[in-house]
Amino acid sequence: MNLVDSSAWLEYLAGGPHAQEFARVVEDVEHLLVPTVVLLEVTRRVMQQRGEDDALQVAAVLHQGRVVTLDSGVALSAAQFGVAHKLPLADSIIYATARQYHATVWTMDADFEGLPNVRYVAKRRA
Repeated sequence: MNLVDSSAWLEYLAGGPHAQEFARVVEDVEHLLVPTVVLLEVTRRVMQQRGEDDALQVAAVLHQGRVVTLDSGVALSAAQFGVAHKLPLADSIIYATARQYHATVWTMDADFEGLPNVRYVAKRRA
């Protein structure tokens, strides 16, 4: 299973320099997990930048994967991972969700760098 975090989704959707690195996992919807917090972060950013219609279209794309909600078990794990790895709230939920489902996290977010089962892609500097 794969879990693409918000930074990687936004890179993919914008056709950024690393979009092709994420295309394979984003387009493999049978093995794609989408935590609701990622759905929130990505659609919110698209709504801010491109408007509600585009955000709804993006939400439909994210819904092609398996959308997973935050339950109490993942919430407690997220608290533990957040403290242990000094992760922000959303990142701790993303990481705990990935661990719950034995998924690899695909990200450009440096907060995840060095964690087990994470494929971190550093942002290119201009």
